[in-house]
Amino acid sequence: MKILIAVTEVAEVEDDFEIDGLAVAEQYLDYDLNEWDDYAIEAGVQLQEAGEDVEVVSVTIGPERSEETIRMGLAKGVDRAIRVWDDALEGEGQLGVETKADILAAVAEDEDPDLVLAGVQSNDDAFGATGVSLADEIGFEWAAVVNDLDLEPGGDVASVHRELEGGVEELTDVELPAVLTIQTGINEPRYASLRGIRQAQSKEIAPEDLADIGLDASVTESPITLTQLYEPETESDATVFEGSPDEEADQLADLLRDKGVVEG
Repeated sequence: MKILIAVTEVAEVEDDFEIDGLAVAEQYLDYDLNEWDDYAIEAGVQLQEAGEDVEVVSVTIGPERSEETIRMGLAKGVDRAIRVWDDALEGEGQLGVETKADILAAVAEDEDPDLVLAGVQSNDDAFGATGVSLADEIGFEWAAVVNDLDLEPGGDVASVHRELEGGVEELTDVELPAVLTIQTGINEPRYASLRGIRQAQSKEIAPEDLADIGLDASVTESPITLTQLYEPETESDATVFEGSPDEEADQLADLLRDKGVVEG
């Protein structure tokens, strides 16, 4: 059984930052593993540990810098990784859902997995559509927002629990091969052990460009265009009380009376 996990490196912006054109200036960004993908990795590794002959492979669309993030997954039990990057992608900045799905589909075609796991969304752009779009591209069954998974390694059917809007929950079966997008809370992602971190240094990260996976620069064409980036103005009506605790309590009581929250 082969499990392919889509892993994304996300940019986290510092509290104070500056915008440079259509992007946040690089010096204000920190990069980390996408939170939802951490849960997907844990789900894949748990299936690997539950059965024999289960290979877990991660795939990331990202520059060489992202290998540090990729090794976090390798340290937690992922067997090997694939990193796709290309000059054509470098020049695009933000990639659209269709572009990501096309690239992941090309890798899935080469790897021929039984199961693909992806986070429900990413911390940065939060499109929340890549996993489902990938399933559509490769013709796999799919289930989104999965917060419980029951699958015997080597089995043909995954029983999944889905968390839907409005408090609705669904328990359904999905035939493999399938794509599941994983919600936080499905498990408790492990910390990488020192042994795992050491082993990760010798595991394979295969760099591939678009030509390696049978694509060209046309894959970057997207109906989505980033036209403006700005820092929204903050609006606050917070009241700061100053003085001794008794004085602050009196000021709070006056405010609550003025607002009609209390009488007297």
